[in-house]
Amino acid sequence: MSIEPHEPSSDLKNSDQDLSESSKWESGMIARVVGILCVGGGFVLGLQGLDHPDSFLLPTALGLIVAGVVAQVFALLRSWYVYLHRKT
Repeated sequence: MSIEPHEPSSDLKNSDQDLSESSKWESGMIARVVGILCVGGGFVLGLQGLDHPDSFLLPTALGLIVAGVVAQVFALLRSWYVYLHRKT
């Protein structure tokens, strides 16, 4: 009786590829949600900052809006990348 080394099946390799594609989609969706929340929070803080122009709220609101837009652009580019490199 001899013991032969076991090689991983092709099903396991495919599941690893599916997992990486799934994680790419998930990172794009997380970026999209973070972008929406940051932009919304930035507008709310900006409205509060207009009532108190000498406070720290306006610069913070601008930073949140910029961070939200950057997150949205990242999500858009990630979705384009995943779409272009999907399995056919």
